[in-house]
Amino acid sequence: MKLGLIAGNGRFPFLLLDAARAQGLAVVVAAIREETDAEIDRRAAADERITVHWLSLGELSRLIELFHKEGVQKAVMAGQVKHKRIFSSIRPDWRLAKLLLNLPIRSTDMLLGAVATVLGDEGIELISSTAFLEPLLAQEGVLTARAPDEDERKNIEYGLGVARAVAGFDIGQTVVVAAQACVAVEAMEGTDAAIERAGLLMRSLGGDASTLERRLTVVKVAKPNQDMRFDVPVIGIATVETMIRAGASCLSVEAGRTLLFDRDSLLERAGQAGIAIVAAPRGY
Repeated sequence: MKLGLIAGNGRFPFLLLDAARAQGLAVVVAAIREETDAEIDRRAAADERITVHWLSLGELSRLIELFHKEGVQKAVMAGQVKHKRIFSSIRPDWRLAKLLLNLPIRSTDMLLGAVATVLGDEGIELISSTAFLEPLLAQEGVLTARAPDEDERKNIEYGLGVARAVAGFDIGQTVVVAAQACVAVEAMEGTDAAIERAGLLMRSLGGDASTLERRLTVVKVAKPNQDMRFDVPVIGIATVETMIRAGASCLSVEAGRTLLFDRDSLLERAGQAGIAIVAAPRGY
C-alpha cells in the first residue's frame, strides 16, 4: 500500500514518515512549497520507497491528480499550515476557489473538512494524523516531577472553561492565564505567539503594583468535536522554551488528544525550568 502524506511545517511530517516506513509502507509526499522543510528531499534520496512532489498551497486539483497517478487511496495530513497563510497568501486553483466561495464560515476546520470531502469523493480517504503516532499522545495525569500548585490548579480550571469555549468557535485552542484572569487568547497567530504576547503584556505592567500574580499558566485543549485527521494539538520543546521566555510556570494539555513531540527532552527541559505539565482528562 502507498500512503499519501500531505506535509506541512515542523517535525510532525518527519515523525509520521518514519512511523509509516517502520510499518513497511511506501510514502508519497505532497510537500507544500510554502511550508515543508527541504529536509524531506534528503529523506527521499536516502529511501527509494519515499517519493516527494512539491506543490504550492492552493493546488488542490494537482494534489488529486498526483495521488491518482501514484495510486494513493489513503492519505494523512501532518504538520502545521499557518492559519493566516490559508486565508491570505494562497492562490487557489479553480477547485479550491470553489470550495472557499461555498464555505459558510471561513474557519480552518471548515476548509479542511471540505478538502477531506473532496478527496473522499475522488477515492482518497483522509485518515487520522495520529494513526501512526498513538504512543505520542499525552496520557492523563501529571507528566513532570513537579505537580501544579494550588494557584496553578485554579488557573487550569478557569482556563479550561475559557479555552473550550474559544475552541468551540474554531478561533484557537490555547489561552494564557494569570491569577484566574485571561491574559491572552490564541487566534490565527498560533500557540507560541500567543504565549509570547502574554509574556510581553505581563512585562508591560511594570513594577510590583499589579494585582495579577505574574506567573502564567498555559492551557491548550482540543476542539469539542476535534477531527483527528487535521489540526491536532501538538506540544514540542519550542513551546516550553517560549514559556520560559514568557515567564510561564505551568502547562495543561488534554489527555488522549494532544501529541507530545520529543517527549523525554520536552519533560527534561520543563523540569529544569521548574515548569509543571499536566494532561487533563477530556471533559475535566
